[in-house]
Amino acid sequence: MKRNYRYILLFLACGAAAACSKDNYKAPAAILKGRLMYKGDSIGVERNQVPLQLYQYGFGKIGPINGTFSQEGAFSFSLFAGDYKLIIPNGQGPFLWNLDANGNPDSVDVVLKGSQTLDLEVTPYYLIKNTSISGGSGAVTANFSVTKVINDPATAKDIERVTLYVNKTQFVSGADNIAKTDLAGAGITDPSNISLNVTVPATYPAQSYVYARVGLKIAGVEDMIFSPVVKVTY
Repeated sequence: MKRNYRYILLFLACGAAAACSKDNYKAPAAILKGRLMYKGDSIGVERNQVPLQLYQYGFGKIGPINGTFSQEGAFSFSLFAGDYKLIIPNGQGPFLWNLDANGNPDSVDVVLKGSQTLDLEVTPYYLIKNTSISGGSGAVTANFSVTKVINDPATAKDIERVTLYVNKTQFVSGADNIAKTDLAGAGITDPSNISLNVTVPATYPAQSYVYARVGLKIAGVEDMIFSPVVKVTY
């Protein structure tokens, strides 16, 4: 029996050594990061709602490496060096992503040898421009303009609404807000001069500031486009 115990202990030691060997593999050291951009303008979205996917060549991996964009339109992956392709799936985001000849999402080839910044050029349906957000007397006011970017009748879309959101924290969207006010697209009389005002409710614990930004909902598109988040004293 003592000999059997020695075999068992030897087997357990070998197993532990193998497990430690697996745990000692180096973690991914290369960072691939970037932002959604259009001609120098960053594209804001709702955090963790617009997906992107990476596929790696040569390793037999069928499924993608999935990620999402922050509310500033930024992304970041920790990866091993290698060759990848990046796509944004069809129908995602408040913009058009390039398609190939078969109507499938086009891919961006990424040769990753070290950390790299890769901004992604997209074509938004609309841009929110000249945004000024201010506070006072317990309320927040936003003044801004809207520019239509896609005018081709085959792909252009109408504005469903514009919305001013405020929140206690810097995460601001339809899912993250304590107050909001809407203006239907049909109610916009001058796209170059839009104004929205919302009363800030009492907060607990009380604070003298909120975070705010404007969102634009495009008819028939799930994801909204947003202006940058602004901290506002009211």
